[in-house]
Amino acid sequence: MIADGLFDRFPKPDVILGQHVMPSPAGQIGIKSGVVTSAADSLQISLFGRGAHGSIPQASIDLVVMAAASVMRLQTIVAREVAPTDAAVVTVGALQAGTKENVIPDEAIIKLNVRTFDEATRKHVLEAIKRIVKAEAEASGAPRQLEISTLDHYDLVANDARATERVRDSFTAWFGAERVVEIRPLSASEDFGSYGAGWGVPSVFWTVGGTDPEVYRRAEQAGALTALPTNHNPRLRRRSTRR
Repeated sequence: MIADGLFDRFPKPDVILGQHVMPSPAGQIGIKSGVVTSAADSLQISLFGRGAHGSIPQASIDLVVMAAASVMRLQTIVAREVAPTDAAVVTVGALQAGTKENVIPDEAIIKLNVRTFDEATRKHVLEAIKRIVKAEAEASGAPRQLEISTLDHYDLVANDARATERVRDSFTAWFGAERVVEIRPLSASEDFGSYGAGWGVPSVFWTVGGTDPEVYRRAEQAGALTALPTNHNPRLRRRSTRR
């Protein structure tokens, strides 16, 4: 929509409003001022080695080992390079190399996703990723430079304090104070943030619960909230077994 000229084709709004279902109890609205969802960066890293038959590994520059070492080392970014008082998530969602058990491949692809809550941390994590994978490639004797490309990027979603207070007051008056709760920043990411940033207007984003309240209550009591279906899962909307 933005690439299609949204900001030029339509008048600038006074405020932008958005909402998203979450695995919190149905009927509950979550809202806060300031940062609501993280920025997200998705990258693809192509690594290059030298293929060989499994019977002569000395003739290869093994991409499987290079990629595996890179993935393991990437886990240290959050554990050892991001302060405990800050937050970041580095997820390797795809590691693709080879097609047969006795053939060492000559190319591997790593696809990963980064979530951060401020620009300084985002910049550091992205630079650390590049530093680590380049060092692993060099340590393995890679015959050519690796390639890093951006697959996707989403801006932070930050709620305007004044507009958020007005929306919160309206929700409280309509639904009751017991249904409107203060939430913490979410490590989910939203393209919604691009609208406020691009238009330069206040924005307010909130969550609505999508889990049966009884199912949520039982999971909470059992300490099993992480086992509940999450967003983009067809099982998110579940009915209670009670009749």
